[in-house]
Amino acid sequence: MITFLSGGTGTPKLLQGMREHLPDAEISVVVNTAEDIWMSGNHISPDIDTVLYLYAGILDSKKWWGVHGDTFLTHKVLKDLGGEEFIAIGDRDRATHILRGAMVRRGLDLTECTRELCRLFHVQVTILPMSNTPVSTMVETSQGTMHFQEFWVKHHGLPAVRKVYRTSEKPPAASPEVVHAIQESDAVVIGPSNPITSIMPILECKGVMEALSQQRVIAVSPFIGNRPISGPAGALMEAWGMEPNSRGTYHLYQDVVNVFIQDIRDDIEVPNAFQYDTLMSENGKSGALAMYILEIINNFNSIH
Repeated sequence: MITFLSGGTGTPKLLQGMREHLPDAEISVVVNTAEDIWMSGNHISPDIDTVLYLYAGILDSKKWWGVHGDTFLTHKVLKDLGGEEFIAIGDRDRATHILRGAMVRRGLDLTECTRELCRLFHVQVTILPMSNTPVSTMVETSQGTMHFQEFWVKHHGLPAVRKVYRTSEKPPAASPEVVHAIQESDAVVIGPSNPITSIMPILECKGVMEALSQQRVIAVSPFIGNRPISGPAGALMEAWGMEPNSRGTYHLYQDVVNVFIQDIRDDIEVPNAFQYDTLMSENGKSGALAMYILEIINNFNSIH
């Protein structure tokens, strides 16, 4: 069993490659939920749904969110009627949000909701929300403070970032299922997702760092040089007070990471880093990176 810590784009690409080498039932994915948001009365959990749709075989892998071939009739009608829905939600995708929202209102926690959705979508992989406590990533910008989804989707990540922080009614704790998955895995892989908005929310959950400290942990950098492979990771890293590169990412994770992988084109010096082609832009590259990670896991004792 291998457990991945995942956001919504970089890590799912790696998960897609890992499916070439491991059965779905041998994979657990702990997913960031600090980008969750209620919209039009429904509960959107974008990073969970990207992983869910990937394993259900319906993910729009061109955008890396939403359902392939989805229609947007409801979103269009809402917009025509003056509704404020800044995320373009597909009709099939919306059905998932409606169902999740209804389950939450019935009193199910997010872990229970996700387990039920996996059953309904016939998904064999174990998908775990990082916590059952609602958490939001907030971005303080030149245009005011806003939820990360508003910053990235509504404003296209353009406002200057001054600060990034998390809000929650109480300090979030990892669910027992998350802690168990980490403890019982052969290794944990921190995927190449945004360090500040995807991975750090998971690491901030009580119990996660303690569990990781007893595990073999491999991290994959989402940067090549001073540029993220995708998304707003650079500006968010700077707002967090970290270098926007692989070295900054390594320093965020260094307390728990045993092996750090950066891209072969990355000229930023990182202590004892392994180098491999991490740019999963073509067919076969994600599978090759996944195989490289499995080789590291299999040879872990000789490496350390």
